[in-house]
Amino acid sequence: MDIATDNTCRNCGATTSGNFCHMCGQETHLHAPSFSEFMHEFIGHYVALEGRLWGTITRLLFRPGLLTAEYLAGRRKRYVEPLRLYLSLSIIFFAILKFSDADVATVDPRPTPPAVKQQAERAIAEVKANQEDHPPIVNDKLELALQQKYPAIYHAVDRFEKMDDHQKSAVMQAGFYKYAPYAIFLLMPIFALWMKVLYLGTGKKYGEHMLFALHTNAFAFVMLGVFIFLPDGFLKFIAFCWVAGYLPWAMQRVYQKGKWGTFWRWALLGVLHGISLAIAVLGVMALGIISAH
Repeated sequence: MDIATDNTCRNCGATTSGNFCHMCGQETHLHAPSFSEFMHEFIGHYVALEGRLWGTITRLLFRPGLLTAEYLAGRRKRYVEPLRLYLSLSIIFFAILKFSDADVATVDPRPTPPAVKQQAERAIAEVKANQEDHPPIVNDKLELALQQKYPAIYHAVDRFEKMDDHQKSAVMQAGFYKYAPYAIFLLMPIFALWMKVLYLGTGKKYGEHMLFALHTNAFAFVMLGVFIFLPDGFLKFIAFCWVAGYLPWAMQRVYQKGKWGTFWRWALLGVLHGISLAIAVLGVMALGIISAH
C-alpha cells in the first residue's frame, strides 16, 4: 500500500512528475518498508563497501603511492575516502595495541645490583653535601616559579616522582592510550608541511601532500599492527624491509622525481618527521603525567 499517491514530495514539498523528486532525489511513490528491502539494502551496501575496501587495502599495502596517484588522477569513487581510511585503521591499530598488552611505556622495575646501588647512594650523598655548600639557586628559582605560576603541573610532577616504578608505568601507559591517537593525527598536517617544503617548485598543493600523508600513515598503522603478531625471524625481517622501502617508492611514484632526488628527500623527511614524532611522544607522556590522578 502506497504511503503517498499525490504529486508532492513528502521530503522537501516540491511538486513532482515522476518516480523521483527532481529537487532532493527521494522516491515519489513510497510504501511501508519490508524486511526483504532492509536485507537487500544491507547486502547491497556491504558488498559495495567490501569491494571498495578490498581494492583500497590491496593497493595501499602492495602498490606504494598508487592509491594517492589514483585519487589525484580523479579515480576516487572506487576507493575508500582517505580520511575515513586513516581514521578506521588508526582505531583498529590502537585497539589491537591495547588488547595485546604491549608495553608501550614502562619504567624498568628490575632491582638495582647492590654494588651499583651503593655507588649511587654515595654519589647522591656527595651531591647533597655539595648542594649544602653551594645551594642550586637557579634550580630553586625555577622550581619556585613553576610552583607559583603552574601549581597544578608542579603538584602533578611531584606526585609522579613519588610513585613507584609500577605506578609510573601505569600512568604513562594510560597517558599514551588516551592522547597518542590525537597526537599522531595532529602530526599529519606537520608531515604534509614537510612534504610541501621538500617539494617546493613542483606545483603540488598542500592538500595533495596531506593526501599522501594520510595514505602513507594508514599503511604504517597496518604494518605496525602486523608486527605485533609476527614472531621474530625471517617474516618480520621481510616486513621490516618492505616498510623501509615503501615510503621512497611511494614518493617516487607520486612526485615523479629521480632516484637521487627521491632519496635525499626521503632521508631528510625521516629526520624531520622523527623529530616531530619524538616531540609528540614526549608531549603525550607529559599530558599523561599531568592528568594522572
